Amino acid sequence: MHEAIVAWLSIACLTLALVGCVYMLAAALIVSRTLRMPPRPAAACPTVTILRPLHGAEAGLYENLASFCGQDYPGRVQTLFGVQDPADAAIAVVQKLIAAHPAQDLELVVDSRQHGPNRKVGNLANLQSRIKHEVVILADSDIRVESDYLARVTAALQGEGVGLVTCLYRGAAAGGFWAQVAAMAIDCRFLPNVLIGLRLGLARPCFGSTIALTRAMLTRIGGFSAFARYLADDNAMGEAVRRAGSQVAIPHFIVTHVCAERSFADVLHHELRSARTIRAVAPWGFLGSVVTHSLPLGLLGVVLAGFDPIALLALAAVVVCRLVLQARVDHTLRISPMRWRISLLVDLLSFVAFVASFFIAHVSWRGYRYKVLSDGTLMSLNDAR
Repeated sequence: MHEAIVAWLSIACLTLALVGCVYMLAAALIVSRTLRMPPRPAAACPTVTILRPLHGAEAGLYENLASFCGQDYPGRVQTLFGVQDPADAAIAVVQKLIAAHPAQDLELVVDSRQHGPNRKVGNLANLQSRIKHEVVILADSDIRVESDYLARVTAALQGEGVGLVTCLYRGAAAGGFWAQVAAMAIDCRFLPNVLIGLRLGLARPCFGSTIALTRAMLTRIGGFSAFARYLADDNAMGEAVRRAGSQVAIPHFIVTHVCAERSFADVLHHELRSARTIRAVAPWGFLGSVVTHSLPLGLLGVVLAGFDPIALLALAAVVVCRLVLQARVDHTLRISPMRWRISLLVDLLSFVAFVASFFIAHVSWRGYRYKVLSDGTLMSLNDAR
């Protein structure tokens, strides 16, 4: 009986791994085609307010913020930097940036008010009353952009029926080995998964990398404070815009998520939070994404099969397809192919986070711990002490 169970588990793992081969080959094709599409020209250049919620001075923060100051954009731009702790190390970084760009409308806002357990959203809510302009764009502190970013985002927002624009993102390491692992997980797992989901109509994402909407739409969906209870606040904003009768647009260009992880624990916490967030937003889609973990499933199937030659042949097919996908991603993003050496580690970490997400109800974010409730909202464990 025990041997029969092991045999069936092996067959199940290898079958899922081989299904994942089809996924990886399709993803390799879609990555190349989608990210090379030409930009849509802008009809107008509306005035823009950029919001940057900050917490701490992670590696590369100055460069991340400065990239938004070097935009080739003719419209008026206001940028608000928000912190909630008067002793936050990000304050010195912002002050240096303001001194370096005296001609730009840059303002630091220190406001400790909380509007719910999601501290990032509370930070944004504290900035809302200071917004001057027609279009509001918010981006996480670890996002870095090219000089045509504002022109492309505002052009996408002018599309017919569009109420919100969000952007795909790639990873870039701002540090050592573990930052490289985190960046590769974004490039070779997150990005292909999202593109496949979009192409098949299975994903309705909205990312904190960029959320652009009009000031009127922000008011219409209740302002930032309406989303301060949610783990996936960005996704909740996208869904609110859809309920208001508008579309969420994802233009065909990517921004950069700068990874500053310094340890295995940092990467694992990030992967767990990401997996738990996706499971809260789209539980069935998340369950179906098991086929994207082909390499760990193939390895597990081979071990359960006692290194049977047929199982090893199936694993070889999985490895080839995995390398094809990575080669296409690296070529499209113009990244050195030498990082294939950490592919197995990246895939194993993602698989561990995938499995663990079904058993954990807590997530961590920059020193704060939360319990994720069944409806995707948060309860702060720090406040409960």
